[in-house]
Amino acid sequence: MRREFSAGGVTVRRLRGELVFAAIRPAGKKPGLWALPKGNIAAGEKPDQTALREVDEETGVQARLVTKLGDVRYVYTWAGERIFKVVSFYLLRYSRGRLGEIAPEMRVEVDEARWLPLAEGPKLLAYGGEREMARKALAFVQEHGL
Repeated sequence: MRREFSAGGVTVRRLRGELVFAAIRPAGKKPGLWALPKGNIAAGEKPDQTALREVDEETGVQARLVTKLGDVRYVYTWAGERIFKVVSFYLLRYSRGRLGEIAPEMRVEVDEARWLPLAEGPKLLAYGGEREMARKALAFVQEHGL
């Protein structure tokens, strides 16, 4: 079975006093389907670097690394081949940039980017592993602050 490794981030900031995180609607997905920015780890790149790069590419914002949240593991089938995938997720703190201002070539991957309430992340995200990462991010921020 082939293996793939990706990384992504839960990018958090305070907006008008509320903790929010950057979510994307992947291209071609129905409105209201929210996911975390993530992508394949490039050759010579560390997973945390991939998370920062993917957040920038898919949302238009830059962030700083806070901590690793965990890994999501699953198996999927592509073109008849079963693939074991590991996605490492990191808690990131927003530093600058405008959400949604992404390069035109990224529009093939992302239809929309939006700040969503972090407290609702465990309900709003479409995928179970990503909902768990939102729960971990919320718990970390509540315990340690931001």
